[in-house]
Amino acid sequence: MTRKPRAVPALEGVASAERTLALLSAFRKGDATLTLAELSARTGLVKSTIMRLAVSLEAFGYLSRTGDGEYRLEAELLRLGMIYQQSFRLEAHVMPVLEKLVEKTGESASFYIRRDEQRLCLFRADSPHRLRLHVRQGDLLPMDSSAIAQVLRLFTTVPLPAEAAMLDFPLYTGGVSDPHVAGMASPVFGPDAQFAGALTLAGPLARLTEETGRNIAPLLRDAATALTRSLGGRMPEIPTPPPTAAPRKPR
Repeated sequence: MTRKPRAVPALEGVASAERTLALLSAFRKGDATLTLAELSARTGLVKSTIMRLAVSLEAFGYLSRTGDGEYRLEAELLRLGMIYQQSFRLEAHVMPVLEKLVEKTGESASFYIRRDEQRLCLFRADSPHRLRLHVRQGDLLPMDSSAIAQVLRLFTTVPLPAEAAMLDFPLYTGGVSDPHVAGMASPVFGPDAQFAGALTLAGPLARLTEETGRNIAPLLRDAATALTRSLGGRMPEIPTPPPTAAPRKPR
């Protein structure tokens, strides 16, 4: 007799744990200390709740209180961060995202980084179709006008150009470097909004048409957002281009 698999019960988070994590996450780059009022403003928690949570965090070495009554992060967080860095494997974060994109779109998914004036395919999951773009992990390709190269070029430029604010990601190009190939690319970011690489889809232009690209764009965009979150990243602040001055009327 075949047993039916047991349904996994839906689990909910613990409210007190979520409040504690929100308190730690309130600290940003450059914050040496934060006042009780600043923590309350950033978390939406009342001051009495923050003070109670802080007592537990202090006991476990995550937080301390200065002589001025302000709060600062403590060394236990550094210890955990070092453990995370030692165990971190980019492949473990990227490959499941690529495989899911292939499953949903049927096209090959890759993760590219820039190497000078070339783009390096760091990770790849191939399309199940026989007709596909044959690129392997470790291949170096030119920084051409493809969507992939455009994203790599744009986000490795310092400072970030204002034109980035005017673009709608993912970018799509068809027949640019090869008349038979189309590609799409979205940026992925790591900690401190550092550019991590380009998450891409590529396939034959006959199948990955511009219309198809528009239909699957939300899948690639959501995947890039999820991978950014998985890497502990966030989108950078993109400067908006200055408004165009109105032409002067002749006197």
